[in-house]
Amino acid sequence: MDGLSYWVGMAAVAVTATTGVLEAGRRPIDLFGMVLVALTAALGGGTVRDLLLDRLVFWIADQAYLFAALFAGVATFAVARVVRLPADLFLIPDAIGLGLFTVIGTGIALDAGVAWFPATLLGVVTGVLGGVLRDMLCNEVPLVFEGELYGTAAWAGALAFVGMLAAGVAAAPAGLLAMAAIIAIRLAALRWRITLPRFVARR
Repeated sequence: MDGLSYWVGMAAVAVTATTGVLEAGRRPIDLFGMVLVALTAALGGGTVRDLLLDRLVFWIADQAYLFAALFAGVATFAVARVVRLPADLFLIPDAIGLGLFTVIGTGIALDAGVAWFPATLLGVVTGVLGGVLRDMLCNEVPLVFEGELYGTAAWAGALAFVGMLAAGVAAAPAGLLAMAAIIAIRLAALRWRITLPRFVARR
């Protein structure tokens, strides 16, 4: 999945940078602020993953990721200034980015020799953390902490990915199926308002 994973990772960076701008667009933030949010959303999760794995951070090793995030962020900013976009439009590319990043992160962890269970958690970190940082910069409660299935969808897809690999499925189809599963779970949760039980202390 090496060649495919590179381009999937590039797509994930671009898509997630787009979500950063669309989310930040709810606030009166200037172009520099938009670019900062876009870069944080696109690169944050993978940066933490690489630091935990003690490997060179991916966008430092290959600056093409950085350029992809910058271009996607600025392009989205330009389009949003001339086209009226729905306020919740970012949820769709966010679901796509979640699926792409989670599987890529899990695969990178497995390739680094990490056992399957922590590898799935590193996949979730890759998929979720950029969105958490994005929402914090925009003064929003992170999506992963409330609302419809988010981190749960990512973890389910990561577990499905390692399960298919263990069953002998080739990495490329296993990764694509896991990505599709994450995106489908997230979008279905949004459509039918599927959530996990919330903590409510008894009084």
